[in-house]
Amino acid sequence: MKNVFEYAEACLHNTSIDEKLVLTHQAWQASQNDQLSYLTSLSVLSIERVIFPKEPLLLAPRDMPKRKLGSSEGITAFFHAIAHVEFIAIYLAWDILYRFRGMPKQFYLDWLKVADEEAQHFELIRTHLQSMNMNYGDLPAHNGLWDHAKDTANDLLARLALIPRCMEARGLDVTPAIIEKFKQLDDQASVAVLNRILTDEIEHVERGSYWFKWLCEQQNLDPEAKYCQLIGQYYQGGKPKGPFNRELRIIAGFSHKELNWLDNKPYEITENF
Repeated sequence: MKNVFEYAEACLHNTSIDEKLVLTHQAWQASQNDQLSYLTSLSVLSIERVIFPKEPLLLAPRDMPKRKLGSSEGITAFFHAIAHVEFIAIYLAWDILYRFRGMPKQFYLDWLKVADEEAQHFELIRTHLQSMNMNYGDLPAHNGLWDHAKDTANDLLARLALIPRCMEARGLDVTPAIIEKFKQLDDQASVAVLNRILTDEIEHVERGSYWFKWLCEQQNLDPEAKYCQLIGQYYQGGKPKGPFNRELRIIAGFSHKELNWLDNKPYEITENF
């Protein structure tokens, strides 16, 4: 019986995109067939050992060229950027599963499911890009998401706050408006891909919320206060800028207090962190 952490190590420490996708789908299927072990005897390698493919070229976010959706080049660049986000999301799901041991089995099942769905998203977008005569890796990309993972490599609460409950949650805010733009362009293929991603991402953020609150409860922490403290500590600039999609964020496990704090609306928190 294969071990989930062996799968994770293989996915995080090789450069083959296609092998990573195959292993991710195999691991999820094994979990569904009750053929996956969750024994944690495997040691954890430093996050600095994680490796990525040679392409795309990774730039700092400020060095990325600016493109708009009003041109065909802008549309392909947009989907290349989304492909990169989904590709890094595969790493993020595997890394949270691999790096943080001693959690309930359901934690590992949840993030394995996320990894499998992120791999599906990447495959959908890569195929969509190929229909526009572009391959993933043809354009540069930025690695801001992974920088956040490295910053939180030793703190599961910080990882949950910063990745699913901050960076990934931004997709809930911006994707509906982007879908509307593609509807106006009568680009039904793009609408279908983005709708699929948005539907799954709501659940991914919700899993982040669930485990963040669960861990706070285990540590006798106020989850709302802890969330605000961690975002203020780790997010450059103190907190992300809105507007925020309150409806989708509530579905994904945010509280009204958290959303009021993000929106700079007054509320009282318990200083329990």
